[in-house]
Amino acid sequence: MILVVLALVIIIYQATKAFLDPLKAIPGPFWARFTRAWYLRKVWHGDFEKTNIALHEKYGTHPVDTAPQADCCGPIVRIAPGQYSLKDPESLKTIYGHGTSFTKGPWYAASGSADPNTHDLFTDRDAKRHGDNRKKVARLYSMTSLLDYEHHVTELTKKMVAKFKDLASVGSDSDLGIDMQHWLQCFAFDMIGLITVGAPFGYIDRPEDSHTMFSALHAYLFYSANVGVYAEFHSFLSRFTALVNGSGMSYMLGFTQTQIAKHETHNEKAPAASQVNTSTSTDFLTKLLQIKQEQPRKISDEDVFGACLTNIGAGSDTTSISLSGILYWLIINPRAHQRLTFASFHVQLQKELDEKAAKGEISSPITFLEAQSLPYLQACIKEGLRLHPATGLPLSRVVPKGGATLCKWFVPEGTIVGVNTWVMHRNKVVFGDDADDFVPERWLEDPERASHMDRFFMTFGLGSRTCIGKNISLMEISKLVPELIRYFDFRLAKPNEKLETQNVWFVKQKNFRCVVSLRKE
Repeated sequence: MILVVLALVIIIYQATKAFLDPLKAIPGPFWARFTRAWYLRKVWHGDFEKTNIALHEKYGTHPVDTAPQADCCGPIVRIAPGQYSLKDPESLKTIYGHGTSFTKGPWYAASGSADPNTHDLFTDRDAKRHGDNRKKVARLYSMTSLLDYEHHVTELTKKMVAKFKDLASVGSDSDLGIDMQHWLQCFAFDMIGLITVGAPFGYIDRPEDSHTMFSALHAYLFYSANVGVYAEFHSFLSRFTALVNGSGMSYMLGFTQTQIAKHETHNEKAPAASQVNTSTSTDFLTKLLQIKQEQPRKISDEDVFGACLTNIGAGSDTTSISLSGILYWLIINPRAHQRLTFASFHVQLQKELDEKAAKGEISSPITFLEAQSLPYLQACIKEGLRLHPATGLPLSRVVPKGGATLCKWFVPEGTIVGVNTWVMHRNKVVFGDDADDFVPERWLEDPERASHMDRFFMTFGLGSRTCIGKNISLMEISKLVPELIRYFDFRLAKPNEKLETQNVWFVKQKNFRCVVSLRKE
């Protein structure tokens, strides 16, 4: 009887709240008016990026006539009580621009520590504290440091090319092909090891050993994406997941601590003159320890651990998904696009690379600087990142005190709003009627148009919360993609099979299998 009464009270409360909601005229799924359970169910299903796009298409073509701003219902839809997804390009600067008062939504809490005294760059919702902590490590991601890391990327790119030559020579020309996403994650994870602690994790050599770590990363992301919808339960639920041996976050914590310990052991054995010396060592951890040595009151052991954990936890999935997205779109047959006359996108890119190589204008492996001078390569990279950005949930923000006007609606303070990168990147007002298609030329035909589209390109986030490792990821992409395209031909193992993905915050490819063969001279 008590449970029945409690249920009735909750139902009446939610119904009354929905009826009195000043934004009740904004459309959305029926159950999303009353409970976050609708949103959780869709996130759990693993394809919310598609659901999100479909919501805007559905409610954009059928506006609510009773709404005072009926002509603007398409750009804003409800996904939960007090939570809205936006498609409006002009809202980006308001929500995510530098100096904005919008703060990260409660969803992010489930991706971090349940300890209220522990903060990291990704999940910290306090703008000032985030800014202060970001300044501590910002120089490690600067262009100067980036060039210091490049020899690591060159080294591993050579190794990856050699591995693919082995795979091609032993006959990947089978119905199954190779799991491209897995191999690219092995590359990205080894790379983050080289850059962060000065040593690869060995997954290119032993890809089968990666499954424990990759499974732990996946478990962490699945937990974060789903528990984030009801983030108030994170503190409670995290206690149980911590007890599970080898669970997502606990495994990542242990793995990171082990890598730092290995680094420290190596330094202890090294000559004293080379210890913690950025002139002789160029990995992230060595540089970070140098900063700690210079500013012991500003950089703590917790800061060192947190920065390394962020690199290791976020540095492989995002880059491997981006690499996979770019290569997938380069490989598929573009004959449906009448404006394109060449056989495939990667053939067009091969032509650009071959011409530059013949003139001696690019190295092997290509340098990051040389890669920036190749317009078609950069257009392909940008277009791949546009069509398959790593993140697939709205980047939620809390409307600040005093409220804000978004899509012509006055949105009260405390409301949660967000733009999903997948939704914005398929906005036809910004990217054209062919926004669903892979057309690298859109970035090359008109500099003014390219600059305009760039304002709404949000693969790495926007404003002060832009991914701090953006340039490292772009360097890896800019060096590996051209090397693979120069030396290999790719075709999908099952060209008629639709690409499958799973959205656990990052939208990971599941069946991206390719047949790899050496290019014929």
